[in-house]
Amino acid sequence: MQIQGSTVVITGGGRGIGRELAKHFAGKGANVALLDLNQADLDETAKQCSALGVTARGYLCNVTREAEVSTVMDAVVGDFGRLDVLVNNAGIVKDGLLLKVKDGKVVGKMTLEQWQPVIDVNLTGVFLCGREAAERMVASGRGGVIINISSVSRHGNPGQTNYTATKAGVAAMAEVWAKELARYGIRTGAIAPGYTATEILSAMRPEILDKLTAAVPLRRLGTPGEIAQAAVFIVENDFFTGRCVDVDGGLRI
Repeated sequence: MQIQGSTVVITGGGRGIGRELAKHFAGKGANVALLDLNQADLDETAKQCSALGVTARGYLCNVTREAEVSTVMDAVVGDFGRLDVLVNNAGIVKDGLLLKVKDGKVVGKMTLEQWQPVIDVNLTGVFLCGREAAERMVASGRGGVIINISSVSRHGNPGQTNYTATKAGVAAMAEVWAKELARYGIRTGAIAPGYTATEILSAMRPEILDKLTAAVPLRRLGTPGEIAQAAVFIVENDFFTGRCVDVDGGLRI
């Protein structure tokens, strides 16, 4: 797919990896529609993308709410005239052990309050946005590309039962959608970042960062830009579909 002149929708586009995705696509001439919950973040990302000479708009949207997602996707098509690419990037973490045991006794466990919001945003949100974007791609007759942001944690990271379940799930959904949607000219893919230098991770104490990077063969964090490069590859390569690209510096969990 040619990126220049296309419309790329990015959930969680207000900051972090989402902002870098938006800037990379804008730098290649794509117009960008940004979905997030924070208006100030949306405005800043849209400003940075607009400076690159493209149209960029922010939309307040809770990806867990079906009606909001449908309304926003309609708004994107109305404002831009087309919807070519969706990057399902929005996600949250609420880490905790399944069970916390001390002296042979269970003293804590992962709560439903930790489990459900992560499932709602990371899994249900991807489902809703993917479904609604695909419907509009089919209606346009031009096809499109859907990319789900997974994680190296999809292989099973201790303390992340909830997060691991969602990130394994979104990679699996990309495989399913590739088989279901190819007949309509829609390709899909997933990207599994390793430890990436977002604001949250970069703010950790140096000793914690050292411990994280020690497990990475390249001995450093990834950058949001390196994740964005993988997304650009998926969109531009017309023979890519249904696979997950690991961008993790060789990390294995």
